Amino acid sequence: MYPPKLNNIINLFEMLPEVERRETLVSYADSAKKQEPRAGEQFELEDVRKDEECADTVGVYLHVDEEGKAHFRMTLGAEVQTLTRAMTAILCKGLDGATPQEILELPSDFVTRIVGEQLVRVRSQTTYYILTRMKGICKVYLDRQRRMAAAAVA
Repeated sequence: MYPPKLNNIINLFEMLPEVERRETLVSYADSAKKQEPRAGEQFELEDVRKDEECADTVGVYLHVDEEGKAHFRMTLGAEVQTLTRAMTAILCKGLDGATPQEILELPSDFVTRIVGEQLVRVRSQTTYYILTRMKGICKVYLDRQRRMAAAAVA
């Protein structure tokens, strides 16, 4: 149901007591900087903007390799909240190597399993924001691929 890397992360979080879950989220948040684009990387799509539901600018960069697997990079403004930073690192790692279609079809119910019910209630917009942005860029990519395929046939 979930990509294997994401499933491993979900399983890890589900085993943790609440205090350790939050500490692990902070640890992921601290590693979000490692998800930034690296020199020389090429992307099929880049979506950099500040949305109303986020404290600062977020950049989503999508590369789809020759096997059709998605790889994400993210940039986060200085004001982006800790939970959003954590979800950035978790999703970049967990969705790495999934196809854009798999990401688009991914149910969002796993977020509660990672973050915990209490944080989802308190920070509902924050917890789903990054996943929504990643799905959005995958949809744009897939729509472009369909248009290019249709144009090639015509």
